[in-house]
This record gives sequence, C-alpha cells and structure tokens, in this order.
Amino acid sequence: MQHNLFLGVEAIAQGAIDGGISGVYAYPGTPSTEITEFIQGSEQANKKGIRSKWSANEKTAYETALGMSYAGKRALVCMKHVGLNVAADAFVNSAITGINGGLVLAVADDPSMHSSQNEQDSRFYAKLAMIPVLEPSNQQESYDMAHEGFSISEKLGVPVMLRITTRLAHSRAVVVKKAETEQNTLALPADPTQFVLLPAIARNRYKNLLSKQNIFEKLAAVSKYNSLKIKPGKNLGIIVCGIAYNYLYENYKDSECPYSVMKISQYPIPSEMLQELGENCEEVLVLEEGYPLVEETVKSIFKKNIKISGKLNGILPRDGELNTGIVAKALGKTILTGAAIPDIVVSRPPALCQGCGHHEMYAVLNRVLEPYSKGRVLSDIGCYTLGALPPYKSIYSCVDMGASITMAKGAADAGLIPSIAVIGDSTFTHSGITGLLDAVNDNSNILVIISDNESVSMTGGQESSALGKIESICAGVGVNADHIRVAVPLKKNHDEMIKILEEEIAWNGVSVVIFRRECVQAAAKKKRSEINRKNEKAD
Repeated sequence: MQHNLFLGVEAIAQGAIDGGISGVYAYPGTPSTEITEFIQGSEQANKKGIRSKWSANEKTAYETALGMSYAGKRALVCMKHVGLNVAADAFVNSAITGINGGLVLAVADDPSMHSSQNEQDSRFYAKLAMIPVLEPSNQQESYDMAHEGFSISEKLGVPVMLRITTRLAHSRAVVVKKAETEQNTLALPADPTQFVLLPAIARNRYKNLLSKQNIFEKLAAVSKYNSLKIKPGKNLGIIVCGIAYNYLYENYKDSECPYSVMKISQYPIPSEMLQELGENCEEVLVLEEGYPLVEETVKSIFKKNIKISGKLNGILPRDGELNTGIVAKALGKTILTGAAIPDIVVSRPPALCQGCGHHEMYAVLNRVLEPYSKGRVLSDIGCYTLGALPPYKSIYSCVDMGASITMAKGAADAGLIPSIAVIGDSTFTHSGITGLLDAVNDNSNILVIISDNESVSMTGGQESSALGKIESICAGVGVNADHIRVAVPLKKNHDEMIKILEEEIAWNGVSVVIFRRECVQAAAKKKRSEINRKNEKAD
C-alpha cells in the first residue's frame, strides 16, 4: 500500500484521479484551489490525459463538467462555497436531469471567513437540490470519498456533493491510496430526452428525483462513513458531522468518549439510526461545522421530546469555526489555554505587495477624485480590494464577483456622477462582462477601471481567462473604441494616467480604462521557473 502525506484538498484530487475522472473543471477560490492545481501538476493525471485547465467561472465549470458526464465520462467540478452561488442554476437543475458519467462537486466552505464574504453552508444547496452529500472527517475519508463518489453518483444517477471546510482542506495527514479505476468509455445517455428540461419532461424527471430520496437515505444508513456507538445509561448523546468528529475526540485522547455518538459523514441523515440514538438519551448535542442544518432537521425526526443543544440555543457559537476548545466548553470540560499574546505583538493587516501596480492605480485615482465627495468608487473581489484599507481608502464596496460594474451603473442611474467601478481582469471575465453590456445598452455615465495584472493573483497566480482579450471584449459588447484606454501603472506614467482618468470622467457615457501591469508575484515566479529550467539544461 502506498502512503502519502496529503492536504485534504490534495487527497480529494488524488482520489478523483484514482477514481477514474476524465476531466476536472474549476475556477480558483480559496480553500478549493489546490484540488485543481494538484491535478494540473500530477504526472499520473497528465499520462491519463485528464483535462484540467481553468474555467472562466463556476457556472461554466459546472456546465462543462455536466457535458462530460452527458458523454458518459466521469468529471470532477471544484469551487468554494460562494462559487456555488454562481453555479447554482446548473447545479440544481442537474439533480433533475441526473447524470450519465459520474459527477462529483467538491465544494469547500470557509467558516470564519478566512478569505470569503460569508460563511454559507453548502449542505443547504444539496438539500435544496435533494442530492447526497459526502462530508469527510479526515484526509483519508477525503481521498476515499473522492475515489468512491463517482461510482455512488453513477449508482444513484445524480450528482454527489463532496463538502469540506477550510481546516480540513489545508491540514495534512497520511493517506493510503487505493487501486486505480479506469476511465469510462464514451457513451451517450440511454434516454435521449434525459437532459432536455422542457416542462413536460422536467416534471417526470423531478418525480424520478423524488422517488429516489428513500434510496439515498437507505444508502446513508449502511454507509461505512456513518456510525452509531451507544453508551447505555447516559443522558447525553452527541451527533458529530464531518471534521467536528475530530474536535470531539481530541477532548478524549487518553480515554474513550463516555457518551453515545452518532457520526454523520454521508447525507441524507439516516432517520432510523437517529431514532436509535434518541431512544437511548434525553439530550442531544449537535456538533457541525457551518450552519445548524442537522440541528434543525433532527428536531422534526425524534419521536419523543428530546432537548437539542448546539448553535440554536447558544451552547455553540453561530459564527466562525468550531475547534477543540469550543467543543470542550459545550461538554462542560476544562478548557486549556496558552499564554496570552504579549502587548508587543501587534496585528498586521493585509497589504498590497511592494511593487504591485494597484498602488499607483489607487494613488492616481485618489488624486483625480480630490474635487469630489467620497464614496464614488465601487469595487470588486481581488487583491485590489485592499484599496479599502489605509493608506488609500479608495473603494467603498466589495459584495460579490462582478458587482462593481453593476453597482456603479445603479449608482449612476441614481444620479451619483462620476460613478466609477474597479474590477480585476479575471473577475471581469468571470462576471463583469454582462454588467458592462447593461451599461452600454443603457448608455450609462460610468467609468470602468480594469486593473489587469494578467493573472488570477489573489489565489496564487493562475492563468486569467482575460489574458490578451480585454480590449476586444469591451469593443465587442459595444464600448466606443475611443473610450477604451490602456495605461501602465508606474510612477513615471503618473501624469499620463491622471490625464486619461480626467478625460474619461468628463465623457458622458461608458468608458473603460485598463491599467495593465503583470503581477509582481507572478513575474517573480516566472523568473524563478526560467532560472530553474536553465539550470536543468546546464546539468
């Protein structure tokens, strides 16, 4: 048996490779990014011809993966939790169409918002779509679930969600690999109408999905990932989901947990197993990462009146990640704390990299906007969002991918002139193009600044879908060619940049100014790679 030290995300990637995928589709988003990067860098995946380039956004990723499934092959699609908002239309409808080749959605939630706008729980999307969820408690289960998820998907005829959270995604443990599964051969659906969601067909497909719910639960009831250990004579029972299983047992390293424990790592919740837990206790503590989905659900399943504790009654916090200490407190155990952080240690807020082109962009933008009141710059999601912090304090919004352009348009519609959007290159092609089209169609009086550093820099410098295409895209949606301007954000070009911005602010219509300069981190990485290649040739 081969042993490997894998991050949770790497375990998923390797499990999918060994599980017989023919393609992975994704848009970079922490903490899911490394799943795709691992496959891109895998010699094994390369030899197998596994397709692994980045998609423009999560919706296109999911739809393309569904297309591979339509053709009979196994596909993995990866995204972070907020990315599932973008892919939701295709995701929910794919539960109704069903699959042909196995389809697994690996979605990484981010409780505590380490690098996200919210803490939403992707399990609720799976509940909405009525499909099974696999939620690993450790890296080995991450590998196993990815490896087996495609066969489960094919057996049940629906997509399967594989849900992890940040702490599991980015921690390492030893993983034992399984035998490799051969890729599926090309095979179109037996039912030629399966993927045609005309209302008459969709109604029947929906009834088919409803009829499978009992099958999903029966499979969860016998799943090796779910378990129930009864401790007679104890009033308290504990339900643990996913990684929370570790937080519970870290409180009993030298002894056995004295309470009845039900572990849930495959959904839907097996009701008979839950009833057995309820028959042996008077109170149930629910430990789950994210929203209180299980806690809300079990209240309606128990036949007798049982006290349910967890996030809804304040025993556990509603926000942030769980950890061993939080669980210890909920169990009434002593919490071990380390030494207090000395006053000399000062927290350091995030900042733009030294030499980053965003510095000069914001310096010029602030200078040009001096005659106007504050609050005229609507921004987007990327490294440039740090322009909200000192020393620049330039931007006044960061809501979701692509919202800078549409919010600037709405503000201009309300009479806020000038109204300016700041958006990055990859975010522009992810979700900004349609907003720009709206602005052109309405001849909105807005200035769109596209800060083009030629990569998806915030998530590690992946290749941007916008590379070499921005001017032609803007022209293609109808922006006047005379008002598509390009400048290089360097101090030596300070006066030129001011002149361009002042002219475009004065223009009554849609203007696009592209500040183009390669990301300093990507440039350094590229230089290191070139040096390494030269050294290898010399050897």
